[in-house]
Amino acid sequence: MKIDTIRIRGIEIGAGIPKNCVPIVARTQEDILENARMIAANQPELIELRIDWYEKAEDIQDVLQLLQKVRNTIGESILLFTFRSKQEGGEADISLEHYKRLCEAVCVSGYVDLIDVEAYMKEGLLQEICEIAHRNHVYVVASNHDFEKTPSEEKMVERLEYMDKMGADIPKIAVMPKSARDVLNLLSATVAYRERGGRKPVITMSMDGIGGITRLSGEIFGSAVTFAAVGECSAPGQYMLSDVKQFLEMIHQNI
Repeated sequence: MKIDTIRIRGIEIGAGIPKNCVPIVARTQEDILENARMIAANQPELIELRIDWYEKAEDIQDVLQLLQKVRNTIGESILLFTFRSKQEGGEADISLEHYKRLCEAVCVSGYVDLIDVEAYMKEGLLQEICEIAHRNHVYVVASNHDFEKTPSEEKMVERLEYMDKMGADIPKIAVMPKSARDVLNLLSATVAYRERGGRKPVITMSMDGIGGITRLSGEIFGSAVTFAAVGECSAPGQYMLSDVKQFLEMIHQNI
């Protein structure tokens, strides 16, 4: 089935080798900008600003000023903006109303290409922010993270389909495996989403050490983006970007 790929800044997400995304995880503006420079020098296709790590994340105007500086620092890398709640493995929490206002302000700013929206924070919120984002030419990664377990294959497919239905451009799930069977179920769910008619690029991963293979095998099973590290990792099981690039290229050459 043909995938409805997304083209941002000349990069086609959903085709060919999975694209690399490296998160910025730092507390201060100085450290964020230093990390941005270091990461951009390693040329990942995407850079994720994990604003929940930022010490002034609740100050929307400060965040927007920081975003402008990050945008100027990373050049033509795709910029993904993320506030990850503690419930889904993040570093901070803000009220639902503030989360919505932050997302809207970021979409309107013109500084980001993609915004992460937690799919199950509140009924209807994902669809609402998708509409705001799309009016401002911003793509949406809808996300769901389970740091405790791996749901059933059927449940994972249902989550991807729900995000798709709500208007997300890239559905994303990340789960914690307890066994090799859990890892297989994540990969199978990725394939099943496509077999059941899903046309959007998806991001799926099984975390921790035993799930590492899912960060490398996206071109085979259908995950369009993988998360790697330059410096500090933002999630269990991430590999260094330099290693990931080599593995992805090796797999691509042998498919």
